[in-house]
Amino acid sequence: MTQDLTILTGIWDLGRDKAGEGFARDFEHYRQKFAQLLAADVPMVVFGDPDLRDFVEDARGERPTDFREYRADDFRTRFPFYDRVQEIRTRPDWAAQAEWLSKSPQATLPLYNPMVMSKMFLLHDTSIWNPFATSRFAWIDGAITNTVHPGYFTHDRVFDRVGALLERFLFVTFPYRDGPEIHGFPRPAMQRFVDTDPRWVCRGGFFGGHKDCLSEVNGHYYGLLSATLGEGLMGTEESLFTLMAMESPELYDRFPLADEHHGLLSPFFEHVKGLPLRTAGRRGSAIGATRPPLVGPEHRRARRKALAQRIPDRSIAGYVVTFNAPEQLASVLESWSRGFRFDALYVLDHSTDTAARTANDAVIERFGATRLMHPKGNGGISGGRQFVAEHFAASAHDYYVFIEDDMYLNDASAPALCRNGFRSTAPDLRESLIHIMELEEYDFLKLSFTEFFGENRTQFSWYNVPASVRVDVWPEQTKLPRLGLDPDSPPTRFDTIGTVRNLSYITGEVYYSNWPQIVGRRGNQRMFLDTVFEYPSEHSWMSHFFQMTLRGELRPAVLLASLITHERSHHYDPEIRREN
Repeated sequence: MTQDLTILTGIWDLGRDKAGEGFARDFEHYRQKFAQLLAADVPMVVFGDPDLRDFVEDARGERPTDFREYRADDFRTRFPFYDRVQEIRTRPDWAAQAEWLSKSPQATLPLYNPMVMSKMFLLHDTSIWNPFATSRFAWIDGAITNTVHPGYFTHDRVFDRVGALLERFLFVTFPYRDGPEIHGFPRPAMQRFVDTDPRWVCRGGFFGGHKDCLSEVNGHYYGLLSATLGEGLMGTEESLFTLMAMESPELYDRFPLADEHHGLLSPFFEHVKGLPLRTAGRRGSAIGATRPPLVGPEHRRARRKALAQRIPDRSIAGYVVTFNAPEQLASVLESWSRGFRFDALYVLDHSTDTAARTANDAVIERFGATRLMHPKGNGGISGGRQFVAEHFAASAHDYYVFIEDDMYLNDASAPALCRNGFRSTAPDLRESLIHIMELEEYDFLKLSFTEFFGENRTQFSWYNVPASVRVDVWPEQTKLPRLGLDPDSPPTRFDTIGTVRNLSYITGEVYYSNWPQIVGRRGNQRMFLDTVFEYPSEHSWMSHFFQMTLRGELRPAVLLASLITHERSHHYDPEIRREN
């Protein structure tokens, strides 16, 4: 096998025959075009409904093929943003952006956008399965021969050559200079994301790259998909690919099509046809531009490979602060014991009720924990947080997680997605967190994007920083609301998305809160020991750490997941609660 390439494709009957005028096609048309692509002699993973299997096997013959049953209805149940897509596509104002949009498949077919927006996920998943042990993976639309002559894939054998273009991650682009929207995504909103007016668009009919890149690319894609849909913005997968390539141009290779090609992919494959046959293992760009590898400096690759050897030597402590609620303490410890292994577990007992302290003794013994007592007895939430930081600094542990007794670690009984569309559970969480902290060297990593009173897309530090900082950082939003929260408070400015062991995370100006987070020794020192507040509070820390982040003195991040649920079933008198 000379290709060192796995091609992914698939077709589904999404009811395209019921699309609007100019967009309708019978499914039999797709089957005929699909058969022409299936004649290509290349390792191929094919997705489709079960009744497509015989058709695929007959068309493929002895060619290397892995048929994966993926029903059309799976895009309804497995695509994490299905409901959000339906809300947007049925909005009159969305469909009214352009005359053609209301008749388009993304507007008329419920499963169209969930399908095309799942291509990247299928590409990433296949790179993990890697049934043919290749290093390069590319998606190609099943009906590609509707606009590209099938001879490119059979007679010209372009798949034997295209690997030379897939050293990082490749998009094919075409000029798109006019119109108020791009496939339904408002052009001004796209400009806001990338600080410039998009003048070209990435094609979704063919794209792919090297397996070393795919986790990073998939994380970038997922983050933008969630963020844009969350704001009510939607085009197709091509709109998102365009944002990716424009937002981080140093990370992606791009093959530009000329104006006269009208976005058709034939000129791209004509170029590929003229490339020399690639040799397995050869690295280097055939596009001509020399760019840094997507995954960053070489030492980052080496560190990633070395992590598995270092993980057994990393120790994580858990600190749980509780107050007058033994049943609450028992239930939260139970939730963490089911999904996370601590090397040591400490309970900081602030209870002022004698019976509660006695009952806590049994709970602490049951879970093999160690009781800690604050010098003040009841040190309060933030006073306890400071105490934990000082206790950890004197310990031999590498990391710790701070937990209030109403912060539960989700299990399989939780809803699969939070209200922002992020996953609510993560397998092998301990190992994944260590991988991320070791690889990225974050000072703290929050475990939940969605919190009880808000979410990390909103910059809550805005409410707590000094007025002078607010003026400097947000000159157009200097006034706080007189009461409550401002519905138009500034968004969080994010930077880089990463993915480790299928768990995605994002860094940037991530605000601090007392929600569970993993903290290392360097972060603990910078956050809680270099500067010690006489009366510590969550608001003061949020302000202080935000300003440190702006100065480059702190590296925070948050998971693109919501693994924590806030739930208090056993209440105490709020009059005796203390902050410090």
